[in-house]
Order: sequence, then structure tokens, then C-alpha cells
Amino acid sequence: MNQLHLYLSHLEHNYTVIRNKIRPTTQLFGVVKANAYGSALAPIAKRLVELGVDKLAVASTEEGTQLRDYGIKTPILVFYPQIEKIPELLKADLEPCVYSDHYLNQLAAALNSKSIQNYPIHLKFNTGLNRIGFAPDAVEMLIQKTNQSCFKVESIYSHLAASEDRPSILCDLQIERFKQIKATYEKVLTNPPYFHLLNSSGVFNYPEYEFDAVRCGIALHGYANKLEWDALLKPVAALKAQITQIHSVKKGEAIGYNSGWVAPAETRIATLPLGHADGIGRHFGNQKGTVVIKGQKAPIIGNVCMDMLMVEVGNIPCEEGDEVTFFGPMDQSAEEFAQQGNTISYELLTGLGPRIKRLLHP
Repeated sequence: MNQLHLYLSHLEHNYTVIRNKIRPTTQLFGVVKANAYGSALAPIAKRLVELGVDKLAVASTEEGTQLRDYGIKTPILVFYPQIEKIPELLKADLEPCVYSDHYLNQLAAALNSKSIQNYPIHLKFNTGLNRIGFAPDAVEMLIQKTNQSCFKVESIYSHLAASEDRPSILCDLQIERFKQIKATYEKVLTNPPYFHLLNSSGVFNYPEYEFDAVRCGIALHGYANKLEWDALLKPVAALKAQITQIHSVKKGEAIGYNSGWVAPAETRIATLPLGHADGIGRHFGNQKGTVVIKGQKAPIIGNVCMDMLMVEVGNIPCEEGDEVTFFGPMDQSAEEFAQQGNTISYELLTGLGPRIKRLLHP
């Protein structure tokens, strides 16, 4: 059986590390979008609430609604709310991050139609990532437009484009733009909202700019985009499978689709029941990725199939049914495995499919 083991004690460790890096008065938002980075949305969110997270954050209204259905009452930010989902968002009492004039107008209309007042919103500014958000010069216009009884602007925020890099000309520019936005709000408003800029890497790399809150996702799962930062954290997830079958092949025999690998000598091949439909993409094949069996690394050979892949086990003393680790706290990390396929831990973790059983450990 394919299993993703989730160690909640490691989640607690990472939460504590991050808390200790910020001021006691700084809010910590636990980002649990994309099924809590490919793990298990509701149980991870529930544990973060128990640990004392100030808010949760998700990507979509659907994710927020799932958490409400699970019984979570903690405030939930929705980073990328869509206009057609405004009714569901309001029904679930979710806090939208408003990023465009169009969305702001539609949200105001919906709130006013229901005579809702002081609904919490968060304004997203585009300081240089150029993904979504208001332009920095829109501050005064937004102050006027959000000065309606239907709105309560909870926070102002932006997102660094390369928070793992320092020095970074782009990040420095973004920080200066954000500081100007903050200064304008503080000049115009007697009681300005709070401000936040940093994600996981930013907490480690730009600690002097934590402002009033930080948003952490991947770091809670044990990764912060640099090995020296990762060393302070503990990976939450371990991906394991069992050997389905072992073949002995002769020199010159081909393995897998399109003869993706040809045995250079007589050897043994183990077939594992994960493939690109489970999130182990074809880019890990052809001896790029490795798995760990009995403490030894075995290369993934040939082309990764939809439901299976093959590894060369050679003289590794393994049998059918033995456990295989793709990544985990005691073996290679998800970041190390991801790098073998020329990708990142974010893509690897969030791409793990639903056929992999999630198992929670205290």
C-alpha cells in the first residue's frame, strides 16, 4: 500500500521554531492551501488551531468551506477568491483577500444587498511579483473605496518574489514600495489596518520586515528553501510504498515503455505501485530519482508509468512486500528527492495524488 505518513509532532516542532523567530505580538497565519501542501487539509488545520495559529489561509473558497464543514471556526483568509463564489464565501464567513477593483465592486454589491456591515477583508498589493494585486499608486483610491460601512479592512499585504534570495534587487524594491504603502495608510488613517509581507523564506531571510504578521506554509511542513534553514525544521511527511514484484533481468534486456532503460549487466528490478498519476512524474525516471530500500539508494530506471515505476535493486537484500521510502525525515528529504527531478518540494508535495493513503501520527 502507498502511504504518506504525517508526523504531527514535527508540525508542532516547526510551528514552535517559527513562533520563536517572530515577536510575541506578531500574528502567525498558517497557510494550508493545496490540501495543506499535499498532506491532509482538515487534520493539519485542526492541529495548527490547537497550537495557537492566529488565522488559517487557503487558496480558494472551496478549501475554506471544507474547513468550516470540518468544524473549524478560526478566521480563514482566502488568497484568490473568485467572483462567482462570493455567496459561498459569505455563507462560510471567510475573509477574502481583495486584489482587483472589479472584485472589490462585486463584493461591495453582494454585501450591500444583504445589508452586511464591517465584513473583514484583506487588500493585496502587487509590489513586483506581477501576479495579482492593486498597484502601489492605488492606495488613496482604495482608502476612499473601502471607506464603506460594508467593509472592515483587516490587513494590507504583499508577497515577495524571491524571499529566499538576499541580496535581491527585486525584493529590496518590493520592500520599499510596501513601506511607502504602509506610510500612506498611517498618514491618512487614524487606526490603520495591520500589515504583512513575509512568507516562510521571508521569516528566515528578512526578519526585520515581519511587520504585524507572517504567513507560513511550506516551513510548517519542514522546508524553507535553503538547507541551513531546513536543518532547523523537521519534515512532516514521509512517502512510502511496498515492492510489488522483483524481476531478474539479463544484460541487454529493456525495461519499461519505449525500452526506456537497457540493463548494462545482469541485475534485479523492483516494481513499485506509484506512477505519474500519483505525483511521481516522468521527470524522475531514467536514473534521475532514487528511492531508499534497506538503507540503500536504488535508482528509478526507464520511463515512469501511470501507475508504476521500476527501480534497480541489484544486490540490495530486499524482497517483494518490503518497504520503500521515496522521502521522509529519516532518509532523503522531499527537497532532496525533488531536486533529483529538477523540481521543488512545493511541486512534489502538492502533486501527491489521492490514491496515496494519508496516515496521521501523533
